[in-house]
Amino acid sequence: MAEYGPAAKRHRQSLKARLHNRSIRSRVRTAQRSCLHAIEAKDKDLAEQRYRELAKLIDTAAGKGVFHKNTAARTKSRLRKKLDSLLV
Repeated sequence: MAEYGPAAKRHRQSLKARLHNRSIRSRVRTAQRSCLHAIEAKDKDLAEQRYRELAKLIDTAAGKGVFHKNTAARTKSRLRKKLDSLLV
């Protein structure tokens, strides 16, 4: 444990931030799975809707620093490619 006051506070804050970031990451992964399931089921409308929701979640997470901006862009790009292959 921390030896002095500010270190103890920083530790408390990091634990709180970790839980918050974990919940955001979990929401993104859940949305990602639902988007992939819709693509695999070849449901174009549902897949497009799920992709839009997912892209918004990913952008929000990247803006908050949970994901790096390049990771967010790469993830969206890969899913977009899968979705476009379905739409063609």
